[in-house]
Amino acid sequence: MRPAKRILLSALLLAPASASVVAFAADDPKPKPENTISIHPAQPVTPQKFAQPFTILISDITDRSGNPQPMLVYKPRGGIFTDRMPTEILREALENSLKPAGLLASDKDSADLVARVYVFKFGLAASSGMDFFGSVEFSVMLKNPKTGATQEVRASGTSIANVAMLKKNIQKNVQENLETALNDALINFFRGVQLKDAVKTLMKAQENPAPAAEHPADKPSAPAAQPQAG
Repeated sequence: MRPAKRILLSALLLAPASASVVAFAADDPKPKPENTISIHPAQPVTPQKFAQPFTILISDITDRSGNPQPMLVYKPRGGIFTDRMPTEILREALENSLKPAGLLASDKDSADLVARVYVFKFGLAASSGMDFFGSVEFSVMLKNPKTGATQEVRASGTSIANVAMLKKNIQKNVQENLETALNDALINFFRGVQLKDAVKTLMKAQENPAPAAEHPADKPSAPAAQPQAG
């Protein structure tokens, strides 16, 4: 076969695949004002009562979901996007619940505990096609900066909402579904036994720090032997 014919044949064979890639990219939903929703919990979650006062600083929030498009929460029919990253939504929700209870630290120096948050799920889980299953899962690593001790607290929330026929109703249902799942996860975190036990352990470690290991150089030296009179 001549080189020119080989090139022509290769181009014909690759054309359908290339067209499919272009068509797929064209169908990939893009965020627009008309398909973007804003997620906010209906109201702050009141944390449980603790034995002693303390404050928490939310230092970092990291997305560990592995989702390449974390703001895309519903793909069919042009897609539905959130107006912010899930990490930003969760930070706002956590801080809005900590602040009214007097548990939010103003800065790192005044914080009794520092929290690193990891988001594992924030969006719609698989469903039967007749319902929306919202799912929010995150983990909080609490650290006492004075002792270096850490405790992990995990939280999750779910919600089910009906699928609607009209696009505007679909957006409304998805928004309410995710807000309910987020609120459920916040309740699970702030009122759960895990947080209570973690705070108790970390604050107790501060009150009763482990004794420092005694270094040989810190021990008092034995008195030098005095020469005996002959």
